[in-house]
Amino acid sequence: MYSWRYDLIWIEKEAFPFLPSYAEWLIEKLGKGYIVDYDDAVFHNYDQNPNWLVRTWMGNKIDWVMRHSRIVFVGNSYLGKRAKLAGALDVQILPTVVETTVYSVHRNNNNSKIRLGWIGSPSTTKYLNFLTSIFEELSKTLDFELLIINSPHVQLPDFTCEYSLIPWKEEEESSQISQFDIGMMPLPDSDWEKGKCAYKLIQYMACGLPVVASPVGMNKDVVRPGENGFLASTELEWLEALSLLISDSSLRVKMGDAGRKLVENEYSLEKNFEKIKRAVEGVFHKGR
Repeated sequence: MYSWRYDLIWIEKEAFPFLPSYAEWLIEKLGKGYIVDYDDAVFHNYDQNPNWLVRTWMGNKIDWVMRHSRIVFVGNSYLGKRAKLAGALDVQILPTVVETTVYSVHRNNNNSKIRLGWIGSPSTTKYLNFLTSIFEELSKTLDFELLIINSPHVQLPDFTCEYSLIPWKEEEESSQISQFDIGMMPLPDSDWEKGKCAYKLIQYMACGLPVVASPVGMNKDVVRPGENGFLASTELEWLEALSLLISDSSLRVKMGDAGRKLVENEYSLEKNFEKIKRAVEGVFHKGR
């Protein structure tokens, strides 16, 4: 460990997963401290681990890391609440952001079918299971296509509606999302999902898309119902929200424009850079 050589150490979540917080302890004792950031509820990897030994031995590991950090940056209020309960002295909300210049608004005016879209990793396709019956019901009266951006080898739910799998490519991600007409983010209301930071929604909105999302975690802060999209809990609410957006092109444009404006004002890389700069300067000022 050479932490004394640096003015400050930045740790993402934890130094070594599923090992005690010895590295953080050394950085605190031998160096000038550290900053830590969280955009997932990683503390639940320990305090809700199915292995009783992990729960007993390291259930409060992340709490210790938070408590001894100079600053704890968190992606949403759920994570912030945990940090404050852990005893962290300086907790600051640092929401997920995008580089707005990478994303552009592109209306799919020539599409014969409205495209409902979702992007995610293979491990999160389970969230789409909730929507399978909704897609089936929608397809009885409305003409739409489901687009999914994911690994080309992912196992998808058994959809009865028309759908296409778009193999994810990092360098084409923004243009792939721009093929959507409506962006979706379903989530179960569980502890891990409450720690999620609405990255999908921010990407959708950066592309000028209206959104429908579950009212879980950061989704409740990003989605402003009736303005840039809808929050939906039940199957009926999802059905009504998607039906309305599929049927009303002017509403899609209006909400998409509002979403893009919100991202530019509150969820841009430039905004976060200024927050980080002020916070880090504050640490050095206190240290004088």
